[in-house]
Amino acid sequence: MLLAYVDESYTDRWYWIGALLVPDTVAIPLSTALDEVVLDAAKTYGVTAEAELHGYDLFQGRVPWNKLPPRARIAVYNAALKAIGTHDVTIILRGVDRHGLARRYASPKPAHEVVLSHLLEQVDGYAAMREELALVIADEVDNPATHRSDLSRYRIDGTGGYRSRRLTRIVDTLHFAPSHASRLVQAVDLVTFLFRRMECGTVFDRREAAANEGLWSWVEPRRYHSWCWSPTARQMHEGPA
Repeated sequence: MLLAYVDESYTDRWYWIGALLVPDTVAIPLSTALDEVVLDAAKTYGVTAEAELHGYDLFQGRVPWNKLPPRARIAVYNAALKAIGTHDVTIILRGVDRHGLARRYASPKPAHEVVLSHLLEQVDGYAAMREELALVIADEVDNPATHRSDLSRYRIDGTGGYRSRRLTRIVDTLHFAPSHASRLVQAVDLVTFLFRRMECGTVFDRREAAANEGLWSWVEPRRYHSWCWSPTARQMHEGPA
């Protein structure tokens, strides 16, 4: 069984969702390794042992990491990504240009719905290739019932779009978990946030760009698929995305 942990990261223009696919036998060792990253930070820097690992909070120095200097926060991020990258996990990332959606469609679907459908296609395809089943566990979002209903529809009618796929390898329903209760939800947050930050081209400081590349190098070998859809303008009467 693959446990697919899912989280999003976005700007006004770009919307990305990442999946961290964790074999069931790896879930506990990886969770323990991430616990140890925080315990080390607690001993070294005085944060609480319950501190959450979130990309935005570590980059921006938000609570509970607000008392740490940038170099220390980068060290914590580095340790967490090293833990992720040294375990047998797989990373899938999908994105969309929200401005492109607005140009192409008069009434586009929400970016989260569009990208999640693309992501689930890839998760399902990867699970089929591995002859595995996948259970999807996502960070809490608005309207979870809508996303569960969408998954049920994708099983019957397919995901729609250019590469529609009937989802046959994703079991049960979509499960939503608060990030504070799951180190693995936090793990996919770290991965997705950093990837989105690197891909969006908004980092102009060479030192930060180099630091980002160093951090990402731990998980790059685990990246199976990443792609961002940039819709081009077409007739506005075509309907929803």
